[in-house]
Amino acid sequence: MKSSISALVALLLGVSAPALLGACGSSTKTVSVAGAPPVTQTSTAAHAAGSSSTPATTPSTTVGGGGGTPAPATTRTAPEPAFTEKNGVSEGLSAATAVLRAKGFTPANTSVYHPNQALRVLIGTRAGSSDGYGQQAFFFVNGRYIGTDSKEPSASVSVVSQNDTEVTLAYPLYRKGDPLSSPSAGVAKVRFQLNNGQLAPLDPIPPASSASGRPSRQ
Repeated sequence: MKSSISALVALLLGVSAPALLGACGSSTKTVSVAGAPPVTQTSTAAHAAGSSSTPATTPSTTVGGGGGTPAPATTRTAPEPAFTEKNGVSEGLSAATAVLRAKGFTPANTSVYHPNQALRVLIGTRAGSSDGYGQQAFFFVNGRYIGTDSKEPSASVSVVSQNDTEVTLAYPLYRKGDPLSSPSAGVAKVRFQLNNGQLAPLDPIPPASSASGRPSRQ
């Protein structure tokens, strides 16, 4: 009887041992597989951290670069200068010409009128002058008439130079007995300057007796 019991116990132990070993092996594999996800998660986290550390790329705003598709240009909404929008060249000159005609003068040379300047000038010849003499300079500021160079016309006057705030005029000078076409006393140059809205001569204006072409008797 004891032999049978011993044999049964030995048989049970022989069957249980592989099962237990298999169970232990399964447990070992389970632990190994269960340990893999943390490694994968760590790698994923490191990859995510690396992605977040990479600076974001900002679209280029350079217009007209060397190749590629240019960035859209910013639309300009500011208005153009008034004289560009309203064709100030023709309007300014026509208005200035109307002023001269209203005062009994006709333009002698319209090319000296520069509507893109603040200070503008137009030389006029007295209407009815058969010889073309009897001239005055008419000044305008931004198209607004402000006056003439002198109270009385000169035999002739011309524009030597001009810029945005200054005009230089030339007056032929006559001596007693000089004909209108042959002044013999040289030329006087007078600068007229615009300063704070006021126009003033920077040089002496020649008297009417020497600039008119009809000098008075001494």
